[in-house]
Amino acid sequence: MSHYEWLNAINNFNFEDKSVLIIGAGNIAKQYTQALSLMNVNDLTILSRSANRLKNLSKKYNFKSLSGGFEKHLSNLGQFDLVVVATPIDLLIQATESCIKAGQTNILIEKPVSINYGEIESLARKITSQKVRVGYNRLVYPNFHKLQQLINQEGGITSASYSFTEWIHRIDFSKYSEEILQHWGIANSLHVISMAHNLIGFPADITAHKSGQLSWHPSGTIFTGIGITKKDIPFSYHSDWTAPGRWSIEIMTQENTFSLKPLEKLFKCPKNSVQWEEIPFNVAYPAAKQGITEEIAIMLDESKGNKPDLVTLDEAASYCKLAEKIFGYEK
Repeated sequence: MSHYEWLNAINNFNFEDKSVLIIGAGNIAKQYTQALSLMNVNDLTILSRSANRLKNLSKKYNFKSLSGGFEKHLSNLGQFDLVVVATPIDLLIQATESCIKAGQTNILIEKPVSINYGEIESLARKITSQKVRVGYNRLVYPNFHKLQQLINQEGGITSASYSFTEWIHRIDFSKYSEEILQHWGIANSLHVISMAHNLIGFPADITAHKSGQLSWHPSGTIFTGIGITKKDIPFSYHSDWTAPGRWSIEIMTQENTFSLKPLEKLFKCPKNSVQWEEIPFNVAYPAAKQGITEEIAIMLDESKGNKPDLVTLDEAASYCKLAEKIFGYEK
């Protein structure tokens, strides 16, 4: 069974006897709550500092709730089959360390864990026997694994390009600290960068250029670069935060150019053609945000089958380092 086929089959798995704790009650926690409800996970607890957010969530979903923060409650809770850490970025590491101290052993942390790769590496060194993974949900999109399947059938990738233009007019600045906004490339653009480099590998050599600046993002507004990966695949990228555009990835093989634009779909342009064709693929839980049910299933499934793994802390630190290079955050 391929990874794509495994992801298609997760709606046949039985998770009714599993227990899950979500730390946080924001939009991401809502997406996990919806996914867990669709997967018939009945033993769900949500822990948040905000009683109002818990109240809003509980109107739609049935779960146990605890307000007052993870510092207050974690040490008094029993073992869960899965803990999802979905706090604001500033609290992700602190909450995860508290989970480890409280004896939790299966932990999924929301991306990017931290905007500082040194903090991620430090957290990784504290892991002993626990399974800790990072929620880069786009890396388990069904179309992404369908693409990987097609790439393998066509002999591999010859080259690639990607774009991570940000819609800065849509950012709710009231939700983020100054430090997070100054590192918005790590906080948000890594969605695309991680997808591209999961396919083509990390750079062996990269030349990065940047220009422009914003009051809240002084490192730049336009980012371009070229490089070659450790898999010997040439790549380029482009992002202009001052112009219209959208996230996208193009992958070239000897037979087709494949396009993820939008990232949730898959298209191909065959050799000797200029026509783009949409490629169909199956999704186990179409009512959920793509990648969320897939992440949960990977973390809860105890079989030894051929399933995809999620991003490790070491890999998350490497993505963070790469973003520092691309966006000029290096000190």
